[in-house]
Amino acid sequence: MSELPWAPEVAEQDPADQQAETPGGEPGTLALSQDDFSSLEERILRAVNLVKRERLARAAAEQRATEAEARLQEQTSTGDELQKEVNALRAERDHVRQRVEKLLSQLDALEL
Repeated sequence: MSELPWAPEVAEQDPADQQAETPGGEPGTLALSQDDFSSLEERILRAVNLVKRERLARAAAEQRATEAEARLQEQTSTGDELQKEVNALRAERDHVRQRVEKLLSQLDALEL
């Protein structure tokens, strides 16, 4: 039995029978009907088109992944910069709060 699903099944021949002629007239050849050959050709063309489509889809997916990684890297660096800025603003706010509290405590000392 053939291992390929599209190949017609052929019984194994005895080496002495290999010289037997097939309906095509040539010894040792496999005769395919026109329909079988057309069917095989159609399957091969479909497989080739499927492989082409899948390769294009894979290339497009790889391109999108590369672009997404670049955007992620850019957003990560932007996020890091924003986090540093927020930390600096919080430190400045705390510093201003301490100065205001110090000034208020000095004003309270004057009113006593």
